[in-house]
Amino acid sequence: MNKRNVIRFLISLILCQGAGIVGSLFTVPAIKNWYVFLQKPSFSPPNWLFGPAWTILYLLMAISIFLIWKTGLADRKTKTVFRLFWIHLFFNAIWSILFFGLESPLLGLFDIIILWVMIGILTFQFFKIKKLAGILFIPYWLWVSFATILNFFVYKLN
Repeated sequence: MNKRNVIRFLISLILCQGAGIVGSLFTVPAIKNWYVFLQKPSFSPPNWLFGPAWTILYLLMAISIFLIWKTGLADRKTKTVFRLFWIHLFFNAIWSILFFGLESPLLGLFDIIILWVMIGILTFQFFKIKKLAGILFIPYWLWVSFATILNFFVYKLN
């Protein structure tokens, strides 16, 4: 891999994992002080699962956007998808702020629905540009699909 691509990969990795770090700053304290007291559906996974799952998903996101970036941004459609990815990452990061930081499952639900739609669009667009990037985005879309359902039930139960 040439120097330019190493830098692109590192930027992708740092920004994606950075979104996760931002989210964890709001999530970790709220788990013990707020989330633990909420009513949750029976299918709610154990709290310890979320950290490792998201770490892997942020890695897959970084690889996906790197693969898109590596194809080049001369094409208008690719450049648009590239930009949409970074907008989507903003919605990803603010979910934790809304849900955990503001203790609002309703605001989290609004955000995660927008996020889910954006991930779906990105997954299909990634497939068109670089098949592997689309494939690597599927686990993320599936996890956020589950998280959306979980978020809805937490909102309804509380």
